Amino acid sequence: MDLAVDRTQSLPAVASEASLVAELQAGSEDAFAYLLGVYQNPVFNLISHILGNDSEAADVLQEVFVKVFKGIRHFHGQSSLKTWIYRIALHEISNHRRGWLRRRLRETASFDHESHEETAASWREQAGRTANPYQVLEQAERQDLVKRALADLPPVFRAVVVLREIEDLSYREIAEVLGIPEGTVKSRLLRGREMLRRRLGSILG
Repeated sequence: MDLAVDRTQSLPAVASEASLVAELQAGSEDAFAYLLGVYQNPVFNLISHILGNDSEAADVLQEVFVKVFKGIRHFHGQSSLKTWIYRIALHEISNHRRGWLRRRLRETASFDHESHEETAASWREQAGRTANPYQVLEQAERQDLVKRALADLPPVFRAVVVLREIEDLSYREIAEVLGIPEGTVKSRLLRGREMLRRRLGSILG
């Protein structure tokens, strides 16, 4: 699965989410390609910011879309397709954490060299299209700082902060993804933002 390629520009337009779901359930390869083009990068960003490791995020991403492809026949539209996919992603993140808990506890908050190089390479690739190298480097360093700070937040607060501040989901969508009331979303977000500000302040000295 190529995470770096934006395929949405070459994919066929889909009239509505209902028709997309119908095509997916019928096994349309074009519909699956469209789904990947729309969702693989946002879902990868979600996983990466919660796990704090791009390499592990890529592994989890594969599992997420395996589950999406296998489970789409059982999707009946009780929620939006987007929140359904995000719920699967959070479930797979939880599975990954449980499976690798012992190793994760031994890891430090800093990223290893390989992970940093992968992130830098991704930004370098974007540099030719969107910004000069200095802007790209600044963005990559900022992203690294945010990931380090997020890694120290308790998971319940980290998920809400990432979904709201990075993925830009509404309170209602976050409530659907996490299966909690909107009031709980707002209180966790308030607490998570404050903890994130304190952690960023600590990192920046």
